[in-house]
Amino acid sequence: MKKITVVLTLLLFVGCNELQQIVNQLPQGGLSQEQIGQGLRQALNNGIEHQVTKLTAKNGFYKNNLVKILLPKELKVVDDGLRKIGLSSLADEGIKALNRAAEDAVKTATPIFVSAVKDITFTDAKNILLGDKRAATSYLESKTTTALYNKFNPVIKNSFSKVGADKIWANLINKYNSIPFVTKVNPDLTDYVTNEALDGVFTMIAVEEEGIRTKVGLRDTDLLRKVFALQDKY
Repeated sequence: MKKITVVLTLLLFVGCNELQQIVNQLPQGGLSQEQIGQGLRQALNNGIEHQVTKLTAKNGFYKNNLVKILLPKELKVVDDGLRKIGLSSLADEGIKALNRAAEDAVKTATPIFVSAVKDITFTDAKNILLGDKRAATSYLESKTTTALYNKFNPVIKNSFSKVGADKIWANLINKYNSIPFVTKVNPDLTDYVTNEALDGVFTMIAVEEEGIRTKVGLRDTDLLRKVFALQDKY
Protein backbone atom coordinates (compact mmCIF):
# COMPACT_ATOMS: atom_id res chain seq x y z
CA MET A 1 0.00 0.00 0.00
CA LYS A 2 2.90 2.35 0.76
CA LYS A 3 4.25 1.79 -2.75
CA ILE A 4 0.81 2.50 -4.24
CA THR A 5 0.47 5.73 -2.26
CA VAL A 6 3.93 6.92 -3.31
CA VAL A 7 3.21 6.18 -6.95
CA LEU A 8 -0.16 7.90 -6.90
CA THR A 9 1.15 10.95 -5.06
CA LEU A 10 3.86 11.15 -7.68
CA LEU A 11 1.53 10.75 -10.65
CA LEU A 12 -0.77 13.45 -9.31
CA PHE A 13 1.77 16.16 -9.97
CA VAL A 14 3.35 15.46 -13.37
CA GLY A 15 2.45 16.25 -16.97
CA CYS A 16 1.73 13.89 -19.85
CA ASN A 17 5.28 13.59 -21.23
CA GLU A 18 6.84 13.08 -17.81
CA LEU A 19 4.08 10.61 -16.91
CA GLN A 20 4.97 8.32 -19.81
CA GLN A 21 8.65 8.40 -18.87
CA ILE A 22 7.84 7.55 -15.28
CA VAL A 23 5.48 4.71 -16.22
CA ASN A 24 8.29 3.15 -18.25
CA GLN A 25 10.53 3.17 -15.16
CA LEU A 26 8.04 1.79 -12.63
CA PRO A 27 8.55 -1.71 -11.14
CA GLN A 28 7.00 -4.67 -12.95
CA GLY A 29 3.41 -5.54 -12.15
CA GLY A 30 1.59 -2.26 -12.73
CA LEU A 31 -1.61 -1.08 -11.05
CA SER A 32 -5.25 -1.74 -11.83
CA GLN A 33 -7.70 1.09 -12.36
CA GLU A 34 -9.22 0.28 -8.98
CA GLN A 35 -5.83 0.51 -7.26
CA ILE A 36 -5.12 3.82 -8.95
CA GLY A 37 -8.44 5.19 -7.73
CA GLN A 38 -7.85 3.91 -4.20
CA GLY A 39 -4.35 5.34 -4.04
CA LEU A 40 -5.50 8.71 -5.32
CA ARG A 41 -8.31 8.79 -2.78
CA GLN A 42 -5.89 8.05 0.02
CA ALA A 43 -3.44 10.73 -1.09
CA LEU A 44 -6.20 13.33 -1.39
CA ASN A 45 -7.75 12.39 1.95
CA ASN A 46 -4.39 12.77 3.68
CA GLY A 47 -3.83 16.19 2.17
CA ILE A 48 -7.34 17.38 2.98
CA GLU A 49 -7.11 16.21 6.57
CA HIS A 50 -3.80 17.98 7.06
CA GLN A 51 -4.94 21.32 5.66
CA VAL A 52 -8.40 21.32 7.24
CA THR A 53 -6.83 20.65 10.63
CA LYS A 54 -4.62 23.72 10.26
CA LEU A 55 -7.58 25.96 9.52
CA THR A 56 -9.76 24.69 12.36
CA ALA A 57 -7.13 25.37 15.02
CA LYS A 58 -7.40 28.58 17.06
CA ASN A 59 -6.07 31.40 14.87
CA GLY A 60 -6.03 29.04 11.89
CA PHE A 61 -7.46 31.89 9.82
CA TYR A 62 -6.68 34.91 11.99
CA LYS A 63 -2.90 34.43 12.07
CA ASN A 64 -2.52 33.01 8.57
CA ASN A 65 -1.91 35.88 6.17
CA LEU A 66 -2.84 33.72 3.18
CA VAL A 67 -6.42 33.31 4.36
CA LYS A 68 -7.03 35.90 7.11
CA ILE A 69 -10.46 37.44 6.66
CA LEU A 70 -10.55 41.22 6.67
CA LEU A 71 -13.49 43.56 6.22
CA PRO A 72 -14.80 44.01 2.68
CA LYS A 73 -12.71 46.67 0.96
CA GLU A 74 -15.74 48.96 0.80
CA LEU A 75 -15.86 48.93 4.61
CA LYS A 76 -12.21 49.80 5.11
CA VAL A 77 -13.41 53.29 6.01
CA VAL A 78 -15.20 51.82 9.05
CA ASP A 79 -12.05 50.10 10.23
CA ASP A 80 -9.94 53.21 9.63
CA GLY A 81 -12.45 55.38 11.47
CA LEU A 82 -12.38 53.22 14.59
CA ARG A 83 -8.61 53.24 14.68
CA LYS A 84 -8.38 57.00 14.23
CA ILE A 85 -10.40 57.59 17.38
CA GLY A 86 -8.38 55.18 19.48
CA LEU A 87 -10.57 52.12 19.13
CA SER A 88 -8.06 49.84 17.41
CA SER A 89 -8.74 47.05 19.89
CA LEU A 90 -12.45 47.16 19.01
CA ALA A 91 -11.63 47.01 15.31
CA ASP A 92 -9.31 44.06 15.93
CA GLU A 93 -11.97 42.21 17.91
CA GLY A 94 -14.45 42.71 15.10
CA ILE A 95 -12.06 41.18 12.57
CA LYS A 96 -11.14 38.40 14.97
CA ALA A 97 -14.83 37.49 15.30
CA LEU A 98 -15.07 37.00 11.54
CA ASN A 99 -12.09 34.65 11.56
CA ARG A 100 -13.26 32.70 14.60
CA ALA A 101 -16.53 32.02 12.81
CA ALA A 102 -14.65 30.70 9.78
CA GLU A 103 -12.51 28.45 11.97
CA ASP A 104 -15.65 26.97 13.52
CA ALA A 105 -17.28 26.44 10.14
CA VAL A 106 -14.37 24.62 8.53
CA LYS A 107 -14.68 21.88 11.15
CA THR A 108 -17.74 20.72 9.19
CA ALA A 109 -15.84 20.35 5.91
CA THR A 110 -14.13 16.98 6.27
CA PRO A 111 -17.17 14.71 5.66
CA ILE A 112 -18.02 16.66 2.50
CA PHE A 113 -14.49 16.33 1.16
CA VAL A 114 -14.41 12.63 2.04
CA SER A 115 -17.65 12.10 0.12
CA ALA A 116 -16.31 13.94 -2.94
CA VAL A 117 -13.09 11.93 -2.92
CA LYS A 118 -15.03 8.68 -2.49
CA ASP A 119 -17.05 9.47 -5.62
CA ILE A 120 -14.03 9.98 -7.89
CA THR A 121 -14.47 8.01 -11.12
CA PHE A 122 -11.61 6.62 -13.15
CA THR A 123 -12.11 9.45 -15.67
CA ASP A 124 -11.88 11.98 -12.82
CA ALA A 125 -8.74 10.28 -11.54
CA LYS A 126 -7.13 10.31 -14.97
CA ASN A 127 -7.89 14.00 -15.47
CA ILE A 128 -6.45 14.83 -12.05
CA LEU A 129 -3.35 12.74 -12.60
CA LEU A 130 -2.66 14.34 -15.99
CA GLY A 131 -3.90 17.81 -15.01
CA ASP A 132 -2.22 21.08 -14.15
CA LYS A 133 -0.63 22.04 -10.84
CA ARG A 134 -4.03 22.80 -9.30
CA ALA A 135 -5.99 19.92 -10.79
CA ALA A 136 -6.80 18.14 -7.51
CA THR A 137 -7.84 21.39 -5.82
CA SER A 138 -10.00 22.37 -8.79
CA TYR A 139 -11.71 18.97 -8.73
CA LEU A 140 -12.62 19.34 -5.05
CA GLU A 141 -13.73 22.93 -5.60
CA SER A 142 -16.10 21.92 -8.40
CA LYS A 143 -17.56 19.03 -6.42
CA THR A 144 -17.89 20.55 -2.94
CA THR A 145 -18.42 24.32 -3.09
CA THR A 146 -22.23 24.26 -2.91
CA ALA A 147 -22.34 21.66 -0.13
CA LEU A 148 -19.63 23.46 1.84
CA TYR A 149 -21.44 26.80 1.54
CA ASN A 150 -24.61 25.20 2.88
CA LYS A 151 -22.68 23.74 5.81
CA PHE A 152 -20.58 26.81 6.59
CA ASN A 153 -23.29 29.45 6.42
CA PRO A 154 -25.45 28.38 9.40
CA VAL A 155 -22.36 27.73 11.55
CA ILE A 156 -21.06 31.22 10.85
CA LYS A 157 -24.49 32.76 11.41
CA ASN A 158 -24.76 31.00 14.77
CA SER A 159 -21.27 32.12 15.77
CA PHE A 160 -22.14 35.73 14.97
CA SER A 161 -25.39 35.50 16.91
CA LYS A 162 -23.66 34.35 20.08
CA VAL A 163 -21.95 37.73 20.46
CA GLY A 164 -24.46 39.90 18.61
CA ALA A 165 -21.93 40.55 15.85
CA ASP A 166 -24.48 39.95 13.12
CA LYS A 167 -26.74 42.79 14.24
CA ILE A 168 -23.84 45.13 14.95
CA TRP A 169 -22.29 44.66 11.53
CA ALA A 170 -25.61 44.71 9.70
CA ASN A 171 -26.40 48.06 11.32
CA LEU A 172 -22.99 49.49 10.45
CA ILE A 173 -23.19 48.31 6.86
CA ASN A 174 -26.74 49.56 6.36
CA LYS A 175 -25.74 52.97 7.68
CA TYR A 176 -22.75 53.00 5.34
CA ASN A 177 -24.98 52.10 2.39
CA SER A 178 -27.29 55.01 3.21
CA ILE A 179 -24.51 57.54 2.57
CA PRO A 180 -25.12 59.27 -0.79
CA PHE A 181 -22.96 58.27 -3.74
CA VAL A 182 -21.10 55.41 -2.00
CA THR A 183 -20.82 51.99 -3.62
CA LYS A 184 -23.26 49.84 -1.73
CA VAL A 185 -22.02 46.60 -0.19
CA ASN A 186 -23.63 43.32 0.75
CA PRO A 187 -25.10 43.87 4.24
CA ASP A 188 -24.93 40.12 4.93
CA LEU A 189 -21.55 39.54 6.55
CA THR A 190 -22.52 35.91 7.08
CA ASP A 191 -22.55 35.43 3.32
CA TYR A 192 -19.29 37.37 2.98
CA VAL A 193 -17.45 35.35 5.64
CA THR A 194 -18.84 32.08 4.26
CA ASN A 195 -17.36 32.81 0.86
CA GLU A 196 -14.09 33.98 2.39
CA ALA A 197 -13.88 30.76 4.41
CA LEU A 198 -14.41 28.73 1.23
CA ASP A 199 -11.64 30.66 -0.50
CA GLY A 200 -9.38 30.00 2.47
CA VAL A 201 -9.97 26.26 2.41
CA PHE A 202 -9.16 25.92 -1.27
CA THR A 203 -6.19 28.27 -0.98
CA MET A 204 -4.58 26.02 1.61
CA ILE A 205 -5.31 22.82 -0.30
CA ALA A 206 -3.71 24.41 -3.37
CA VAL A 207 -0.66 25.31 -1.27
CA GLU A 208 -0.31 21.65 -0.31
CA GLU A 209 -0.71 20.51 -3.89
CA GLU A 210 1.83 22.98 -5.27
CA GLY A 211 4.25 22.15 -2.46
CA ILE A 212 4.41 18.50 -3.48
CA ARG A 213 5.12 19.59 -7.04
CA THR A 214 7.85 22.12 -6.37
CA LYS A 215 9.55 21.59 -2.99
CA VAL A 216 12.39 19.11 -3.03
CA GLY A 217 12.18 18.76 0.75
CA LEU A 218 8.75 17.14 0.43
CA ARG A 219 10.12 14.35 -1.75
CA ASP A 220 10.86 11.97 1.08
CA THR A 221 11.57 8.75 -0.81
CA ASP A 222 14.25 7.78 -3.31
CA LEU A 223 11.63 7.18 -5.99
CA LEU A 224 10.08 10.61 -5.55
CA ARG A 225 13.48 12.30 -5.69
CA LYS A 226 14.47 10.48 -8.88
CA VAL A 227 11.21 11.12 -10.67
CA PHE A 228 10.90 14.76 -9.74
CA ALA A 229 14.50 15.31 -10.80
CA LEU A 230 13.24 14.49 -14.29
CA GLN A 231 10.40 16.97 -13.89
CA ASP A 232 12.80 19.68 -12.76
CA LYS A 233 14.50 19.61 -16.16
CA TYR A 234 11.38 20.81 -17.96
